[in-house]
Amino acid sequence: MIIYNVTINIEDSVHDEWLQWMKESHIPDMLATQKFTEAKMCKVLVEEEMGGTTYSVQYRVKDRATLEAYYKENAENMRMQGTRLFPNKFVAFRTELEVISEQ
Repeated sequence: MIIYNVTINIEDSVHDEWLQWMKESHIPDMLATQKFTEAKMCKVLVEEEMGGTTYSVQYRVKDRATLEAYYKENAENMRMQGTRLFPNKFVAFRTELEVISEQ
């Protein structure tokens, strides 16, 4: 199992609109690719020097091949949606995590 983690810092000026878009559109669209089995959105509990609010969105994917298929088939379009709607209002970085153990 792999977790595709996207950490996003969103500016306060568009926070509420962005959060609604994430919950009602973007995350459902990510799941609709059928590459991910579930998604979890968490607020990062730290005050950023840069301001804004930071979130971690964790998408579970069954294996590396499925994640690679997402990168090849869907990633560019999914990333461009946010860039088009919220230009220069957020920064994001992505991390891949391998699940070693769950209890």
